[in-house]
Amino acid sequence: MSVPPESSAGVEPAGYWHSEFSAADAVAAGTDYADLTCDDQRVVWVEFLPAAGLSAAMQWAGGAVHRLTPPGYSVRSRVYEYGGGALCLAGDSLVFVNEADQQLYRQTLDDLACSQLSFAADCRYGGLVFDLLRQRVIAVEEQHGGAQPTHRLVAIDLAGNRQLLAEGADFYNSPCLSPDGQRLAWIEWQRPELPWTVSSLCWTELDDQGLPGEVERMGSDESVQQPLFDSQGALLCLTDRSGYWQPWRLTMDQQWQLLPSRDADHAPAPWQLNPRHFLTLPNGGLVLNWSDGGYGRLVLRHVDTVDEQPLAEDFTRFRALAHNSSGLFCLASSPDCSAAVLHIALPGGEVSVLAQAPHSLPPEDISRPVRLAYPSAQEEIAYGFYYPPRNGQASLAPDERPPLVIFTHGGPTSACYPVLDNRIQFWTQRGFAVADLNYRGSVGFGRAYRQRLQGHWGETDVEDVLAAIDYLTQRDLIDPDRVFIRGQSAGGFTTLSSLVHASGRFRAAASLYGVSDPLQLRAVTHKFEADYIDWLIGDPLTQPERYRQRSPLEQAAGITTPVIFFQGLQDAVVLPAQTEQMVAALEEQGVPVEYVAFNEERHGFRRPGNLQQVLEQELDFYRRYL
Repeated sequence: MSVPPESSAGVEPAGYWHSEFSAADAVAAGTDYADLTCDDQRVVWVEFLPAAGLSAAMQWAGGAVHRLTPPGYSVRSRVYEYGGGALCLAGDSLVFVNEADQQLYRQTLDDLACSQLSFAADCRYGGLVFDLLRQRVIAVEEQHGGAQPTHRLVAIDLAGNRQLLAEGADFYNSPCLSPDGQRLAWIEWQRPELPWTVSSLCWTELDDQGLPGEVERMGSDESVQQPLFDSQGALLCLTDRSGYWQPWRLTMDQQWQLLPSRDADHAPAPWQLNPRHFLTLPNGGLVLNWSDGGYGRLVLRHVDTVDEQPLAEDFTRFRALAHNSSGLFCLASSPDCSAAVLHIALPGGEVSVLAQAPHSLPPEDISRPVRLAYPSAQEEIAYGFYYPPRNGQASLAPDERPPLVIFTHGGPTSACYPVLDNRIQFWTQRGFAVADLNYRGSVGFGRAYRQRLQGHWGETDVEDVLAAIDYLTQRDLIDPDRVFIRGQSAGGFTTLSSLVHASGRFRAAASLYGVSDPLQLRAVTHKFEADYIDWLIGDPLTQPERYRQRSPLEQAAGITTPVIFFQGLQDAVVLPAQTEQMVAALEEQGVPVEYVAFNEERHGFRRPGNLQQVLEQELDFYRRYL
């Protein structure tokens, strides 16, 4: 471990503060939730258990929470690699996707016995929805074996019989049924589009055999997501045709009507299957979740009025909305809570926490986000959050400014949120400030902001990284001579690209399964993102020079900053060879480099021992250059 420099009066300098909040504590507090659903008797969700490195279905019923998933199973879909919609309630049963074989299993809720429903070894399943009328599960099916996977919508009944519902589109998401079970709607899109650039809403009547009739479609130059039917059978969705993902409704005369809502995004980008960020209620109520400069707001309003009632105001991010006769359920987070399962009584709004991720920090030791809105290139504004160093046992000297760690999120069409992130607290506990950036191209700020990376990945995001350093320096919040930068996946590309453009501004950097050569990524990445690089950079046949200029691997000679790399050897998104080439290129020119590989990890680390090792080694690496 690096030894801190000498300081007066025995005070530890920022970056070397002692903290009882260890890397193991940060990892153990990494519990997260997904795929919440409910009926009138129970609420079920998927819980990631970091200590075990698996995901289990949990049930809240009768005032208590207990685990449904037996040993030997883990609930996780890998459709499109990012999964989602890995379970659904099916009457007195639960149907789920088993992580190991990606097949459907039925689990009875009385004795919890599991039986296999699907047996297509070359297929994965996700986006599950139960068809009560026909006692079957509707799912997105991903079949492997060809040059590229094939995707379809299928139905599999509780005896294991399969029906084909839709095929021909490149991708499907969010199947949903009308309350009477007579109509089916879904989202689909075709290559080279992405679900956040152009997609279509489809709907159809189902015949006596449950098969689709003539399909109607909506969507031309817009991104549509999250269809649902209200209690009267009207079809709603979120579309960004007005510039933001807002709720629209299909009227009786077959016209689309914008419902009263804020001019703001009401959902993030649909990376996973079956997202749910808005709901209709039987009495005409509408539950909306919108982004206010990165802060999530949850409100209750009527579909035909502008009056709104704020809900769960202590929380700043909301996902997986569901409801039953007792009220609203959702997954939520806040600056003091990384993840929780909430029940919100309606119409009163009283909040009950059914489950909550643990954390080891007392409230007074938590560093809370400060909203950033700062000037960047082209006279545009970029966004993010600043976390000051915070530790009850240490403080900055009067004339000391903290070192800064910049977080660049993945995606890159994604976002960071003002919620308790134990990785961030690990750094602020030790005297680092953190800037968590929503560079231009992030979601939550409207379609125009989201589209800013089109053709400009590796430029616009880098401009925003450097502008953030300038902004925080001007406000005397950081030591500009001690800046570090880290990123995961696409965030790793932004990190490495920042080093190419301004290596002298960073003391050290970390790339976690980061993109180092977009042309290689384009050649081998999976179908869901196969056209993403062209959208972000351009056509390599007509713009080869742009790829050379944007490739950190091709531009490695411009990097002088020490870098530590972390890579999963089972990664199907960013292949290990790409990272290994980048390591070799930097080593060849004498740049200090470390490379840490994990045999069993995929894209995004899950095993607690590995996650702990990443934090510890990254900290030690940075301290060498403080």
